Amino acid sequence: MENILALCLLVFFVSLRSSLVEANIFNSMLLQWGAQHSGFLGTGDDATLILDQITGSGIESKESFLFGSFEMQIKLVPGNSAGTVTAYYLYSNGEKHDEIDFEFLGNVSGQPYVIHTNIYTGGEGGREQQFYPWFDPTADFHNYTIHWNPTQVVWYVDSIPIRVFRNYLSNGIPYPNKQAMRVYSSIWNADSWATRGGLDKIDWTKAPFIARLRRFTPMACQYNGPVSIRQCSAPTPGNWWNSPANSKLSSVQQRKMDSVRNKYMIYDYCKNFKRYNGLMPGECLMPQY
Repeated sequence: MENILALCLLVFFVSLRSSLVEANIFNSMLLQWGAQHSGFLGTGDDATLILDQITGSGIESKESFLFGSFEMQIKLVPGNSAGTVTAYYLYSNGEKHDEIDFEFLGNVSGQPYVIHTNIYTGGEGGREQQFYPWFDPTADFHNYTIHWNPTQVVWYVDSIPIRVFRNYLSNGIPYPNKQAMRVYSSIWNADSWATRGGLDKIDWTKAPFIARLRRFTPMACQYNGPVSIRQCSAPTPGNWWNSPANSKLSSVQQRKMDSVRNKYMIYDYCKNFKRYNGLMPGECLMPQY
């Protein structure tokens, strides 16, 4: 009897993992805007986003989620991509929205991209941290993951954590834990600010600018109304992202993140004392891990 139960559990978890990992962009996402400038390729596991002088483009997930792990492999615009932004992010509707961002700020040829991260809670953002990549993000696909659970938000690049935003609600610090979010990816004209503060504009002679996506993997809790607030935060085996192992970074992960931040971080709002006149946001005064 015990062997049969163990076998059933094994089959269940393998099938669950398979159904999550084998997500397909075409089946999971919709063309949001600039439909004529984006499309799904092959078997639907690949997509392109295109920006030209007419418009950019974007896609969004068909479902909304509350907590989980969201992976996308992205190959950024090569060459002179100054003024362009390719984005991969979670976003809720409403005036006081929540949002978790990866934004990739384009560059003049020979200059590095900037990995721009931010988080909004209740419509309030301004929590920017920026990094130079330690690889060429245009030469091949790299995995960008947002892991969001009731305890922390972690941004990963190729499985290496680069940033953590922890839940300090008990200290009066807002945290995104009740608003469902969809997953979005887009490319757009941001030459008013994206490259060197807007000094480098888009060179439209280099258009179209093309970003490529593949293997979107939403291993997450689908939102089905207010009841999901409790269900998606429950520490059940199905909600593996809420497990104690995912409540904080391991010591190995902490060392990897510290190494990246020491070598490649170029901006941290928590160190911009002039911006806040010394009155730093509450989360900046709390332990990072």
